[in-house]
Amino acid sequence: MTRTVEAQCCIAGGGPAGMVLGWLLARAGVSVVVLEKHADFLRDFRGDTVHPSTLELMYEAGVLDELLKVPHTRMEHIDFEILGERVPGPTFRDLPTRCKFMALMPQWDFLEFVRAQASRYPTFQLIQRARVVDLVRDGDRVAGVSAEADGGPLEVRAPLVVGADGRHSTIRDRAALVSHRFGVPIDVLWMRLAREASDGDQVLGTVAADKFLVMLNRGDYWQCAYLIEKGGLARLQQRGLPALRDDLRSLVPFLDGRLDRLASWDDLKLLTVVVDRLERWWRPGLLCLGDAAHAMSPIGGVGINLAIQDAVAAANRLAGPLRAGAVDDAVLAGIQAHREPPTRKIQGLQIAVHDHLMAKILAGTGERRLKMLRFALRHAGPRIRGRMAH
Repeated sequence: MTRTVEAQCCIAGGGPAGMVLGWLLARAGVSVVVLEKHADFLRDFRGDTVHPSTLELMYEAGVLDELLKVPHTRMEHIDFEILGERVPGPTFRDLPTRCKFMALMPQWDFLEFVRAQASRYPTFQLIQRARVVDLVRDGDRVAGVSAEADGGPLEVRAPLVVGADGRHSTIRDRAALVSHRFGVPIDVLWMRLAREASDGDQVLGTVAADKFLVMLNRGDYWQCAYLIEKGGLARLQQRGLPALRDDLRSLVPFLDGRLDRLASWDDLKLLTVVVDRLERWWRPGLLCLGDAAHAMSPIGGVGINLAIQDAVAAANRLAGPLRAGAVDDAVLAGIQAHREPPTRKIQGLQIAVHDHLMAKILAGTGERRLKMLRFALRHAGPRIRGRMAH
């Protein structure tokens, strides 16, 4: 037997976009069902750079003080080590926001915080271990979803379905929404390495002429992202783990005694980097947000923040129509019109960084570009570095 649930909004995906949207709609009195295919939020190496703009949204929602009780690391500025020289990058200290820092917070902790906030409202329901498999249609309109859940087949009926199920979105595939993919020259290997008190102040990115390592301070360990050329994992594996450890050691010598803990390729996780954007984010009765609408590169750590901004903008425009029982196509088109320009701008910047810097580094021809970047950062002054932080 298929179990049927009715709501005013059904959200597929319990990531940042889906959970924040569900929370804000429930707070506005809308009945919401969020379907999450996993049993919990514990997936490693997810976006967890919570920018000052997102912290400002949390302040406006009245929950900033509670959020900052969640364990996190604060970064008031970012430095880089480029060709062996430490240079200043973006600073957050002069931003016109309440929090003049970026919070590094594991995504599972952030999502659990949002779940706790949303669960205060009786109109919010999170169903985990529920995998969306198809859309339910009423003529030309989307009228719900069908899912495989723990208790058997599940159907959720709603005037609006939101696809927030990531870059491999089932929702957008079933809706036949057209996606434009942009070429990306990089993939990323994620790993954990032990951190010691003697490691010193954080340098976010360490860059050589042919290598790039990002290190995020997690307190007792470093969460590291090592950039490799697109599709280059097999070639790296042919060289072997000792060669990779040598590459990392040459970039960050103080890691030397800890690199042997990378004992097998299972200790590294590959992120296949994708940058794409839907031509149209909606169909009658359906809207895509976050990575389901626009997959982002990890460059800049902006993905989680754009997803949350999507959710806030959507909640503001959807709450009234959903309480009234219907969402016109014009409302859905208006959400895309509002959110697409900043998405295009940031994706354009990411693609430019990929093409003009990252591709050169990974090809071993990046030294000249890096010298120019190092000179610019060294002499740009706080004004330009502050603009980088926005």
